[in-house]
Amino acid sequence: MNIRRTKKLTAIGMLCALAYVAVMVGRIPIVLFLKYDPKDVVIVIGGLIFGPLVSLSVTVIVSVVQMFTISGTGILGCLMNVISSCSFACTAAFIYKKRHKLSGAVAGLLCGWGCQVAVMMLWNYLIAPIYMGYPREAVVELLVPAFLPFNLIKGGLNAALTLLLYKPVVTALRRSNLLESGNGTGKTRASIGVILVAVMVIVTCVLWIFSLNGAI
Repeated sequence: MNIRRTKKLTAIGMLCALAYVAVMVGRIPIVLFLKYDPKDVVIVIGGLIFGPLVSLSVTVIVSVVQMFTISGTGILGCLMNVISSCSFACTAAFIYKKRHKLSGAVAGLLCGWGCQVAVMMLWNYLIAPIYMGYPREAVVELLVPAFLPFNLIKGGLNAALTLLLYKPVVTALRRSNLLESGNGTGKTRASIGVILVAVMVIVTCVLWIFSLNGAI
């Protein structure tokens, strides 16, 4: 029992480290000052394997470390990071926990995507004027042309990358002896159709980013 718990804690620690590295080196400008990083992909994979509470734990740990190291938005920025990541990752992990198969993973990721967009539109309206130092009227003017496409692209990339990377990550954890066979892994082998759809979503999001930045 102690060995199993130690392996789980080690795997969670690795996920925290990977999520933090993703924040540091993977930031991509989307629109205006808003940047995408793939940390939510790591966080949601942890949740799909171990459950939604792990997604919550990794989110809080990484967001707090980020606040004290590379973030300039303080406690409010940390709060926004926690809300954004949890609305996506915890929703997806919770639904997958209830339906432990590929269809449950896809449904969870889609629901997480939609939840993240809706929640962040509300919280950007409520909190962004405070930590950004913008008048609320200015933030309202940015909701549709900036925040909405940013969150749609962010959620789409997160969902698609998760579908592509989940199985390789699980395989790597098993080969490292940090994950037992069958632990947190239902019938989630992605079909060719799901892989193609995920690739199409990524391509669409990338083209959208180029369009928003005037590159195409």
